[in-house]
Amino acid sequence: MNVEDGISYEIAEVDRLVARARTAQTAFEAGGSQALYDKAALAVGWAIMEPRRNEALARLAVETTGLGNVPDKITKNHRKTLGLLRDIAGVTTFGTISDDPQTGITEIARPIGVIGAVVPSTNPAATPANNIINALKGGNAIVVAPSPKGVASCEMLIGFIHVEFDKLGLDRDLVQMLPAPGSKAKTQRLMETVDRVICTGSQNNVHRAQSCGTPAVAVGAGNVTVIVDETADLRDAAAKIAASKCFDNATSCSSENAVVVVDAVYDDFVAAMAAEGGALVPSGDADDVIARLWPDGHLNRDVIAQDADRMLEALGMTARVPAGTRFLAVETDGIGPDHPLSGEKLSRVLALYRAADFDAAKATAARILSYQGAGHSIGIHTGDDARAVGLGRDMPTCRVIVNQAHTFATGGSFTNGMPFSLSMGCGSWGGNSIDTNLHWRHFIQTTKIVRAIAPREPSLDEIFAGYWSEAGQ
Repeated sequence: MNVEDGISYEIAEVDRLVARARTAQTAFEAGGSQALYDKAALAVGWAIMEPRRNEALARLAVETTGLGNVPDKITKNHRKTLGLLRDIAGVTTFGTISDDPQTGITEIARPIGVIGAVVPSTNPAATPANNIINALKGGNAIVVAPSPKGVASCEMLIGFIHVEFDKLGLDRDLVQMLPAPGSKAKTQRLMETVDRVICTGSQNNVHRAQSCGTPAVAVGAGNVTVIVDETADLRDAAAKIAASKCFDNATSCSSENAVVVVDAVYDDFVAAMAAEGGALVPSGDADDVIARLWPDGHLNRDVIAQDADRMLEALGMTARVPAGTRFLAVETDGIGPDHPLSGEKLSRVLALYRAADFDAAKATAARILSYQGAGHSIGIHTGDDARAVGLGRDMPTCRVIVNQAHTFATGGSFTNGMPFSLSMGCGSWGGNSIDTNLHWRHFIQTTKIVRAIAPREPSLDEIFAGYWSEAGQ
C-alpha cells in the first residue's frame, strides 16, 4: 500500500467511526431525557473513579507516557472527576432550561451532535473523561483523538466506560476513540467531520483545530507566573507553591513556572521555600541548568515531568543541593526567547525573579506573560486584596489566583468557585474563543422560542438626553 492509499484508508476508517457515532447520537437524543443523560455521565465517572480502575489507569499512564507519578495521577483522576460530577449535578441540559415571561423567550437545550476531542498525553485519562462526561451530559456522542503516548490509557479508559455502558444498555458507539496508531491525517479528518472540536494540548494541535473548518473550542498555553509581595504569609505561600509545583511532577499547565518576589521579603521567602524542599540555584549557576534542561534547544526528556531524584540527576544537581530537595528555584532576570527559563518548563524547575517592589513585580510578571502564557492565569500571594483586583484590571490574563496553590485552584477546587476542568480558555490574549474553564455549557446549544411582547421602544430623549447635554444635538 503506497502512502496515498494509506491516507485514503485512514480517512475512510475515521468516516466509518464518525458515522457510527452519529447513528448512536441520533438515537440517544431521540430517546433522551435528563435522567438518561445524567446516567450516562455518571457511568463514565465511575469508570475512572472506581479505585482499582483508577489505579490501573494511573499506572498505565506513567508507564506509557513517562510523565508524572502514579499517586498524583490517582488523585487527579479522582478529584477532577468528582468535582466535575458535583458541578453538573442538577444542571438542566435537556428540555427547557429557561422561560422568561418578560422577554417572551423560552430556551430549549439541544445537543451539538458528535464531538471530536483532541487530548494530551499529560493527562491521558482525566482529560478524556472530563470531555466525555460533559459530552454525554449534553446528549452528544464523542470520538477522542489521544496523543500517541496517550493511546493505551485512552483505550483502557474507554474499555472501562463500555463495561459500565453494557450494564445500563447504552450504545458503546456513543464513546469511541480513533484507532491506533494515531496520525495527523486521522485527527485532521476527525476534526473536519464532527460537529464541534474540543482541543487541549500542543499549540500546533490548537492551531489545527481552530483552522479545520469545524467550530472549535481550544485552549491556550500555560506559563504561570506568581507574585509574592511583602504582605504575604511567606510560609503559607512557600508551602502552596511547593505542593503545586511538585504535583504530578509539574505536568499541569497550571503549574507555577516563575515566581516574582519583592525585595523586602526575598531572603525570607527563599528560606521558607527551602523548608519546603525548594533548593535555590544562584544566577551564576543558571547557565549550567539551562544547558542541561535544553541540551539541543528542546526540553530534556529526562527532566520533563520526572520525579525529583531523576530530575536532579539529569541536571547534574544531585550532589549540589540538600538531601530531600523536591524542586529547584533558579535565579534569573531574563525574559523572552533568548531566556528559556522565562517560559514553560514542564518540570520541577522554577524561575525565580527579584523585584524592587510590588509595581516592579507586576511589570516583570506582565513581561513574562507577554512572552508566553498570556490569557491563562497569574497568581499572587498577598494580604492586600486590592492588589489582586488590580492585577485583574491590568494584566493580560483570564484568572487571578489569590493565596492558593495554583495547580489545584485554576482548574476548579472544592475551596473556590471555578468549574472543575482540565482545559482553561485564555481569551483573546491566548488566541481562544473562550475565557472560562471548559465546562458543560460548551457541549450544548439552544433553540429559542420567541414570542411577541408589549412594545419596549424608547423615545430619542430617553436614549440621548445625557449625551445631548454634554455634546449638543
